[in-house]
Amino acid sequence: MSKIYDFVIIGSGASGSVLAHYLTASGANCVMLEAGREWDKSTFPRNEMHTNSRLFWGGGMDATTNANLLFLRGKLLGGGTVVNQALLDRFDDLALDEWRELSGVDAYSVEGMARHYDEIESHLNLHTIERDEWNKNAELYAEGFDKLGYQWAKLRRGQKDCQVDKNDCMACLGGCRRDSKQSMLLTFLAKARANGLSVKTEFEVSDIAHGSHQVAVHGSHHGQQETIYARKCIVAAGTLGTNRLLLKSGYKERLPALGERFFAHPQWMNVAMFDEEINAHKGALQAVKSDDMRFRKQGFKLENVFVGPMGVTMLIPAHGMELLNYMERYRYMASMEVCIRDVEAGTIRVNSKGRLQITKPMQGEDLRRGMAGVKVVKEIYQRLGAREFITSNFNFSLHQMGGCSIGSSPERSVVNESYQVHGHENLIIADGSVFPSAPGINPSLTIMANSHRASECILKEFGVKTEGCTAKKEQVHE
Repeated sequence: MSKIYDFVIIGSGASGSVLAHYLTASGANCVMLEAGREWDKSTFPRNEMHTNSRLFWGGGMDATTNANLLFLRGKLLGGGTVVNQALLDRFDDLALDEWRELSGVDAYSVEGMARHYDEIESHLNLHTIERDEWNKNAELYAEGFDKLGYQWAKLRRGQKDCQVDKNDCMACLGGCRRDSKQSMLLTFLAKARANGLSVKTEFEVSDIAHGSHQVAVHGSHHGQQETIYARKCIVAAGTLGTNRLLLKSGYKERLPALGERFFAHPQWMNVAMFDEEINAHKGALQAVKSDDMRFRKQGFKLENVFVGPMGVTMLIPAHGMELLNYMERYRYMASMEVCIRDVEAGTIRVNSKGRLQITKPMQGEDLRRGMAGVKVVKEIYQRLGAREFITSNFNFSLHQMGGCSIGSSPERSVVNESYQVHGHENLIIADGSVFPSAPGINPSLTIMANSHRASECILKEFGVKTEGCTAKKEQVHE
């Protein structure tokens, strides 16, 4: 007879690993399934091409059906936390008040989420990027903001002993080679494994069958068909992965909101050419952000950021010798991105072969917000004396959200206040797919905080009292 776990967790990123930690700490028997393989500081790819092809779904080239938006999402143990910049911000009143209004969940407020943020942060090393760690790209950013009277703030990052003056964070986008970045590999996932979590990497889930007493997860493990049984299944495969699995498993008919209200924080990359070397690829890749309520109210934010040479060749609208001339001046490029808080919702579907079909409008209010941000960036670089200004002719997304939104109505949402899928109490979702709207703030920390809140709901049902952040076991499930 096959083993029956308490929980099977699909996905190992910011949600799955956090839940795995709190559940295993309470004594629950858990297994984690990850489609990607396991990497560490000694095996991470050493160049941009291999990073994209080996650590991301679709080689970093997932796109909407009309290719107007490109998605990057990690496919490896630890998920996106291994390949992102580990920028960790709490949500503000604007984001959480809207969530509370849309979902009816009273916990969504700055005060209501504070203890969940506190608990998550207690497990992470957090570092504010100080001015002596900035590179020239960040210095130009702050100088331009000051000249035009805009407010900026230092970025806070999850890192420990990074020694950024001796290292280049550009490489960190392919996995941290110093074990400094506070990814799930080094934090919550490591704790969960120490508590007895079983992990199966390179396990591609094909579908999820829900039953009244248990869940069966079917898939392929190292090319061999395998089924995992558990009392409950936590789907934490990231927004695109979670929606895809539920759609492939046939839940759309019973959940009309599934795959609806998809958001992505679309981004516009802007490059400015200077006469002096900027070396934006050196040192701290990101150090400052916009902190201006005028921008927040207009629905965009600005960050200093840069990309590798391969990325630049995709962003600059040039070909042949013209592109070669730009690339010869790579060291002279400064860069700033516009990221919008999108309001034009997209949809997620799968075709007959189970492949994602994503639509995301890039028009109307979203386009207006993006162009308002680009206008500000251009003004900043003009004031700084840039000799040329270039805006990328396509958009990309690092933050996919929605499609399984939280709420009380089964017609307008997918999960209830306790993160159970409506009508399927043994299916649980707490990753970014439950977001009812786009926050306009980096979502990683809130995905973790949301997952801590979800763990308390789950443990309460399993007969475990939670006092603040400490779980005390009252009942053992054999």
